[in-house]
Amino acid sequence: MRQREKTFRHAVVTGTSSGIGQAIAQRLLDDGWRVTGFDLTPASIHAAAFHAVSVDLTDAKARLDAIDATSDVTALVHAAGIMRGGRLGSLDLSASDLLWRVHVDAAIALADRVAPRLIEGGRILLIGSRAARGVANRSQYGATKAALVGLARSWAKELAPRGITVNVVAPAATDTAMLADPERSTVAPATPPIGRLIRPGQEIAICGGASL
Repeated sequence: MRQREKTFRHAVVTGTSSGIGQAIAQRLLDDGWRVTGFDLTPASIHAAAFHAVSVDLTDAKARLDAIDATSDVTALVHAAGIMRGGRLGSLDLSASDLLWRVHVDAAIALADRVAPRLIEGGRILLIGSRAARGVANRSQYGATKAALVGLARSWAKELAPRGITVNVVAPAATDTAMLADPERSTVAPATPPIGRLIRPGQEIAICGGASL
């Protein structure tokens, strides 16, 4: 890639304060990208090419203001996420709304603003989950992650003529702070067939045998 093209590689990554989002942002920085991180919690990355933006992705106006104020975007990575679990018959219905706003509404709002500005070679990446295929006690979470697949497939067809790709990466249980979230205390993570949790930054692109 020519030096001029490298200069303009700029990714917006959500959820960079920890876990998968942090690992992705750090990898991009290591590869010479500029990264703008959208997070509710304080930034954990400190680098000259990293710009932290404090934003609540469930706030419709705040997330649009944040993305509209960010220029020269060549890639969008939506990695921010939360876990809520429950058994049918005793589900917390408010959790459905929160999960949808974080995982799906935010993805739609950000991509809708970014897509018209992307040039040929642009990228949109959504972090999904193996739970999208159906996992006991994770129906609400899995439903929102399954929605991302539908979005990505539709957007990929729309943007392909412009040379822009849209993908979903759906890792198995990953060793992140989400696993320690008190809200998922009743939902134990399923260890992938490789015998351990996926490590962010090392194996983010694989399922760890979870599709077997």
